[in-house]
Amino acid sequence: MSEPSPLSTDQRAELPADRYSDRELSWLSFNRRVLDLARDAPRVPLLERARFLAIVSSNLDEFFMVRVAGLKRRIAAGVAVPTSLGQMPRDLHDTIMSNAQQLVSEQSDTFQQQVRPELAEHGIQILSWDELTADEKERMRTLFSERIFPVLTPLAVDPSHPFPYISGLSINLAVLLRNPLTGGRQFARVKVPTVLSRFVDLGDSRFVPLEAIIGRHLDQLFSGMQVLQHTTFRVTRNEDVEVEEDDAENLLFALEKELLRSKIGRPPVRLEVEDDIDEDMLALLRMELDVSEKEVFRLPAPLDLTGLFGLAAVDRDDLKSPNFLPITHPHLAGVETAQPADMFAALKHRDVLLHHPYDSFATSVQRFIEQAAADPAVLAIKQTLYRTSGDSPIIDALIEAARAGKQVLALVEIKARFDEQANIAWARKLEQNGVHVVYGMVGLKTHCKLALVVRDDGDGLRRYAHIGTGNYNPKTARLYEDMGLLTANPIITDDVARLFNHLSGMTQEVHYRRLLVAPHGIRQGLIERIEQEITNKQSGLDAGVRIKVNSLVDEKVIDTLYRASQAGVPVDLWVRGICTIKPGEPGLSENIRVRSLLGRFLEHSRLFWFANDGSPHVGIGSADLMHRNLDRRVEALVSITNPTHIAQIQRLFEIAFADDTVAWIKSPDGWTPRTTTADGTPLRDMQEQLIQETAQRRRWVEGTKP
Repeated sequence: MSEPSPLSTDQRAELPADRYSDRELSWLSFNRRVLDLARDAPRVPLLERARFLAIVSSNLDEFFMVRVAGLKRRIAAGVAVPTSLGQMPRDLHDTIMSNAQQLVSEQSDTFQQQVRPELAEHGIQILSWDELTADEKERMRTLFSERIFPVLTPLAVDPSHPFPYISGLSINLAVLLRNPLTGGRQFARVKVPTVLSRFVDLGDSRFVPLEAIIGRHLDQLFSGMQVLQHTTFRVTRNEDVEVEEDDAENLLFALEKELLRSKIGRPPVRLEVEDDIDEDMLALLRMELDVSEKEVFRLPAPLDLTGLFGLAAVDRDDLKSPNFLPITHPHLAGVETAQPADMFAALKHRDVLLHHPYDSFATSVQRFIEQAAADPAVLAIKQTLYRTSGDSPIIDALIEAARAGKQVLALVEIKARFDEQANIAWARKLEQNGVHVVYGMVGLKTHCKLALVVRDDGDGLRRYAHIGTGNYNPKTARLYEDMGLLTANPIITDDVARLFNHLSGMTQEVHYRRLLVAPHGIRQGLIERIEQEITNKQSGLDAGVRIKVNSLVDEKVIDTLYRASQAGVPVDLWVRGICTIKPGEPGLSENIRVRSLLGRFLEHSRLFWFANDGSPHVGIGSADLMHRNLDRRVEALVSITNPTHIAQIQRLFEIAFADDTVAWIKSPDGWTPRTTTADGTPLRDMQEQLIQETAQRRRWVEGTKP
């Protein structure tokens, strides 16, 4: 590939100042697309729609805990630097809160007016206390006495009892009491316990919120007092953990200390209350929690629709997507037989490109690590661990390998957001069992998905590697769409080995032959490839850019894509979440198309395709096009050269951008869902098409078995 000349400063200056969408508002637009799925009846089954409502709430929780909290931190610090769109932080906060209020209102309406009534029509009822039968009420009184009352801690507020600390995301009852002896009024708080199910199963698909049961029995908690009124509320706090790595002698201990400190003292960023809350009670909560009126979200009960995750799991297959069973990749099909095929023998003959969850994770990546752990010819295993499951067979395999005397290195990213505590526990368990554990590099998160196996094949040592787009998590591998390459290619495995040495030994390695590695090489490498497409187009050669990522924010990459569009290069961008590029703008981005595809699986793979005059440059990897990925994380992309694999990735883009595929299309005016033709005929769902193809492949494989 020839080296194109970088775009000059003068060229970049020609681009309009308003060429980016705001990142935070783009994220809210993404969550609105998730809400679209909750409203998409009958295409999306009812319990799946309930699950999407829960995902909207879960996403919003993280958005407030991290993004809004960071913005409030800037405001509190007096930072007066405008955003990339020229807005001051306080003005942006106002805009975000207004948009979030509208989104939450639509979510609530979807639940109360569509999903909840439809659930009731199908015999799944969420009831208030007054809607329970006499028998159900009696059973709930017994449940309260035996299982709920013992774990409750009522906290009153008076001169000797200060206003209690309200933990983030907990559901609480605010209670107004009256002392019958003095006539005085008093506020109290009761935290709804998280150790019990949020929606209590009454039997026959009838459920009652746990807080409704507690609310009905408050007189037992406050005996001798008169309960005047009660309501539920929920606080969201800043939960973003920060560690001063340069000053920490031991990163693990420093993070543990910060996690302990973060359990208290984190300022609130949102207050959710029932819409009929007493104004005096709300005023007290606002004053004690120090939240503004715009940070108050008034909603009908029940609050916190993440509780619908449990409800969506009820045993009603008729209201869910059909069960899906992944299939072993054809080149690894022997691992399903009574005598598992030798993974390493298979990889000597060919690279294997995996597409999860359609290709089984258990019989590919997981089997790769497990076989390496048990194989006496394997001498060493090295692996990155960013997130994994609580009962991970991969962790068990690494421990087994270390106990067998193999050299095992685990690079555990203990700063993975919201998984810090779990990863600390894994790091300690691995260390205690003889695994060499490192925590990456100071100032960087290790987000790349790499595994390396060194094996004595008899004719010499050979290395085998896996480079993926998703975490080594068997549970999410059934829910997330990801890709991965299993290979014994000596050039790739040498690159992976040198990258591991860089991470564990602190080398200064920055040059690789088949990998692009952040923070030094991915942004520049991708920009060079885009600029090559510009050069090809200007020379009359075949040119094009196709990119699939979770988020597209990086201004330098976006500007280069704008330049490509201006040069006539067709640019197709498949972006699940945040996307700040503006397609379809006259003179700027007429040749840029942006699609977002959402469905039963979380689209998570990162794919990069460049036409290169008919000899495409193609890569997969862990990096999104965001500042954090390109500047503050160790990420890796691997080039794909097998023509069959390239065709497989090209086909995914062709389906995603076909006119008859369900998608959300971004235009200068925002996102527009496309689910039917003009006459109302449903369009094809890409994920469902791939599921059907997987089922056909399974039938073909099973039909050829002896």
